[in-house]
Amino acid sequence: MASTRDIRRRIKSVKNTRQITKAMELVAASKMKKAQQAALASRPYAQLMASMLRALAPQVEETMHPFLVRRTIRTRGILLITTDKGLCGPLNGNLFKLVGEIKTPAKFVAIGRKGAQFLARTKRDFLADFQLHDRVPFNEVKVAIEFMMKQYLDGVIDTVEVIYSRFRNTLVQEPTLRTVLPLGSVAESTVALHAETGAISKTDTREMLFEPNPRQVLEALLPFYVNRYIYQLALSGKASEHSARMVAMKTAKDNATKLLGDLTLEYNKARQAAITQEILEIAAAQFSGT
Repeated sequence: MASTRDIRRRIKSVKNTRQITKAMELVAASKMKKAQQAALASRPYAQLMASMLRALAPQVEETMHPFLVRRTIRTRGILLITTDKGLCGPLNGNLFKLVGEIKTPAKFVAIGRKGAQFLARTKRDFLADFQLHDRVPFNEVKVAIEFMMKQYLDGVIDTVEVIYSRFRNTLVQEPTLRTVLPLGSVAESTVALHAETGAISKTDTREMLFEPNPRQVLEALLPFYVNRYIYQLALSGKASEHSARMVAMKTAKDNATKLLGDLTLEYNKARQAAITQEILEIAAAQFSGT
């Protein structure tokens, strides 16, 4: 049995760990709430854009824009959205499994330090990495998106796909692979955006006029659509990160509490054994003295 001094040291260490994990749980819970609110607040804008594209679809030809033209896929372009920090359970590991399942030629761009480290460590074709703060500023995400779109238009990559953690609820975050470009058709793109934002896809029967003409509106609107779609995925990934971290820290705190109870019981037993031993030694000394 360990000495009471060693057990006291372990109890103190576990108490400190529990205090830290509890604080991290509270911080993650606060950030998770803000991330969820940000994701919900951006949905009406994305849904309105999808409705505009759906109304525009019957008035344009699908070959009007390079984002709509299907091409032979030689090299895939993958945008990997991960976290900057760890302590969020299996969140990043599940995303890395999706990356490992990609066997065709691909070039990668990372948002998040963990993803960049994984791509560098596994020696994959790594084009660039970008950082993303907890508040998920649109300008930070836009830089990465525009880099991917430029690579797509220049022919360096033939698709733009996003690997991210889709936020379902506080306990469930799904590793997901979404194909953003090529869009294939305007109608398909609106269905995908409606599915991501949780909206019901409806057909607007009102007659709409587009100025100066539908083609110019399409050319201006599609880049905005791609930006907003990927930004919505980034918001979902950030909400997943804080949710996973909160759950992981709560589990760690609960385990520390359980371990603390076991150590306290062990300490009491060791202390009682030491007292009993001292009593026996005193009684033996008195008996031998008589």
